Amino acid sequence: MTQAIRPLSIVTGASTGIGLELAKQAAQHGYDLLIAADEPEIETAASELRGLGVNVDAVQADLSTTEGVDKLLAAVKGRSVEVLVANAGRGLGKGFLDEDFNAARKVVDTNITGTIYLVHKVGQEMRARNAGKIMIVGSIAGFMPGSFQAVYNGTKSFLNSFSWAIRNELKETNITVTCLMPGPTDTEFFERADMMDTPVGEGKKDDPAMVAKTGFDAMMRGDGDVVSGWKNKLQSAVANVLPASVTAQMHRGMAEPEQKSQ
Repeated sequence: MTQAIRPLSIVTGASTGIGLELAKQAAQHGYDLLIAADEPEIETAASELRGLGVNVDAVQADLSTTEGVDKLLAAVKGRSVEVLVANAGRGLGKGFLDEDFNAARKVVDTNITGTIYLVHKVGQEMRARNAGKIMIVGSIAGFMPGSFQAVYNGTKSFLNSFSWAIRNELKETNITVTCLMPGPTDTEFFERADMMDTPVGEGKKDDPAMVAKTGFDAMMRGDGDVVSGWKNKLQSAVANVLPASVTAQMHRGMAEPEQKSQ
C-alpha cells in the first residue's frame, strides 16, 4: 500500500475521549493518521479508525517526556505533517497541598512541556514548507483560577496564551494555529483526575464528538480559537470580566470535593 496517498495528521491523546473523536474527524476529512497515547488502548483506537478507510499508525509513548515525543516523531518517517492536533493532556483534582507532587509535575510535563516540544518540532517542519495546521487543545478552565484544580487550570491558561502568541508569530505564513477550548466533556478525564466526588465531576457534560467537530471545523477554517457549547461561551465571557477572587470562588463551587457525612 502506498503510504503518501493522503496528507498526514498527528493526533495525540487519541486513545479515548476528545482525542479519539478528533482523530475520527481527521480521517473523515481524508487524512492518514499517526496517533499516540501513553496507554495500550491506543492500539484499540487504531483498529477502530482503520475502519474509516485511512492508514493509521499508533505509538504508545509517554508524551510528558521529550523521549516520548521523539518516539512519536520517529514514526513520521520523513512524511510531511499537514495537521497537528496536540490534544494529550492530564488533569488532577483536590487541594494543591494535598496532591502528590509527582502527579502534579506529570500534569505540567504532559500539558505544557510535551506539548510545546511537539509543536516546536512539527512547527519547524511546517515553516520550512510554509504550510500546515496546528490545533492545541486548551480549555475554558484556563480563563479562571482553578481552586481545587490549580495546577491543571494553570497549564491550560498557559496553552490558551501560547496558542495565540505563536499564531501571531506565524501570521505572515500559511500556517494556522487554533486553540480548542472545551468545557466539561463526557470523557474519562474526571475519573482519572480523581474528581468524581465534585459537582463538576457529577454534573452534565458535553458530547466529545460534538466538541471535536466544532474544533476541527474551526481549525479547517483557520480560526484562532473556539469555545465549544453556548454555556461554555457564556462562562468564559463572564470569567473575562469578573475579578480573579470571584472566579476562584466560583471554581471552588464546582471542583471542591464534597464532604462525606460521618
